[in-house]
Amino acid sequence: MKRNAFQCPLPSALAAVLMLALPARTDEPKNHDHDVVREESRVAPFHLPPLTVTAEGTPVTTAGQWLNQRRPQVMGLFANLLYGSVPEPSSPIQVTREVLRTDRSFMDGKATRKDVHIQFENARGSAEMVVLVFVPNSRGNPAKPSPMFLLHSFSNTRDNGHDADPGKPGLLRNGIPLGLLLDRGFGFVAVHQGDLVRHNEVEFLKGIHPLFYRDGQSFPKANEWGVIGAVAWGASRTLDYLATDPDVDATRVVVMGHSKMGKAALWTAAQDTRFALAVSAQSGCAGAALWRRNFGETLEKMVTRFPYWLCRNAWHFARNEDDLPVDQHMLIACIAPRPVYVASGSEDLWADPKGEYLGAYHAGPVYRLLGKEALPTEEPPPVGVALANGHVGYHNRAGGHSVEVEDWNHFVSFAARHLKVQPSR
Repeated sequence: MKRNAFQCPLPSALAAVLMLALPARTDEPKNHDHDVVREESRVAPFHLPPLTVTAEGTPVTTAGQWLNQRRPQVMGLFANLLYGSVPEPSSPIQVTREVLRTDRSFMDGKATRKDVHIQFENARGSAEMVVLVFVPNSRGNPAKPSPMFLLHSFSNTRDNGHDADPGKPGLLRNGIPLGLLLDRGFGFVAVHQGDLVRHNEVEFLKGIHPLFYRDGQSFPKANEWGVIGAVAWGASRTLDYLATDPDVDATRVVVMGHSKMGKAALWTAAQDTRFALAVSAQSGCAGAALWRRNFGETLEKMVTRFPYWLCRNAWHFARNEDDLPVDQHMLIACIAPRPVYVASGSEDLWADPKGEYLGAYHAGPVYRLLGKEALPTEEPPPVGVALANGHVGYHNRAGGHSVEVEDWNHFVSFAARHLKVQPSR
C-alpha cells in the first residue's frame, strides 16, 4: 500500500462550508481547476480490479457464486471504504407516516398529488421527510396501481417548485416534465435530498445521523454513512411508504438522480434490491465514472469540496485510487440483473462521459452471467446515439450538466420497455 499523500482535516471542511455561503457564481470554481485532466491523451493506463473473482481468488462462473459470494464481498467493500455503512441504532426507530393533503385535480386533473410526511423518532431525537407522490388519473381517480419514477431531488418539497408551471403546460415549476411521465403511464415521487442531511453536512448534529449514535458518539465513525448514504436511506424509507399506498405499484419503481443525486441513485439501487431499475444522469466520480481514469472530478476534488459526501475512510484513497479494491463498474454490476441506464453530457467533462460509459460497459460480465444483455462494445456510441436495447443502457447527449427532455424521453422509453408500462389512454 502506498503512503497516503492526501489528508482532509476539519479546517478544510469548514472552509468548504464558508465557500458555500458566498454568492452563487454562474461560472463554477471547478471550471478553473487547472490540475484536472480534461483531455483523453492525458489519461494514464490503468487496470481495473477483478469483478468476477472472489476475495479468495476463486473465479465466479455461476449466478449463485455472484449473488451469494462475490456480490456481498463487493457491497461490503463499497460500504466500508466509500459510501459508509448504516449502523444499528442504539434504540429502535419509530416511523410514522401521514398524508398531509391530497389534490385529485393536479395539473388540470391529469394527476393526483399527495404530500406525505414521514417521521423517524427514537430516544436520541427525531428527523422528518416530506415526499411528494403524483399518480396518473383515469376519469378523475388514480389509475391503480401506477409504476413510478422516484427522483432524488435537489428541489425542496415544501415550496412551490413542484407546483404545475402555469406558463409551461406539462412542466412543474422546477422543470420536471411530469406531463410526459403521466402520458407514458408513470407516476412520479420527489424525495428532497436535504430533508435528512444537509447538502454539504460537516457537523452531523441534526438530521438522521444522531438517531443512530451510540453513547458518547457525536460524529459518524470512519466507516459509517456520510451524506450520500443518508440520501439513499431516505429513498428506501420512501419505498417503504410506497409499498403501503394502493395507488402505487411498489414493484415497479425506478430510482433516478442527476449529478450528486445520480451517485446516490446507484448506491440506493445497489443496496435496496426492491427498486426495479436505476437511472444515473451525469453522476461522474462516485457515480458511474471509473475512479482509475482520474478524468474530470477526482476523489481528491470531491473530499476537498464535499468532505463527507462519502465516509471518512474514502479520504485514504485520494490520489491513491489504484489502491481501491473496487471501482464503479463493480457498483453498477451489483444492481444486476435489474436494468440500469447511464446518461452523460458531451460538454460535461467534469463528470467524465467516457468514464461513465466504461463504468457501465465493464459491468457487462455480471449482466451476461445473469443472462442479461450488456453494452456491446468498449467504444462509446457517438454523441446523440442511445444504446438502449439491453439491460444496460447509455447515451451521451450534446450539451452540459443538466437533464433535458431528450434525456427524460430516453429514460422513460427504457423503463417502459423493461417494466412493461403502457402509455395512458
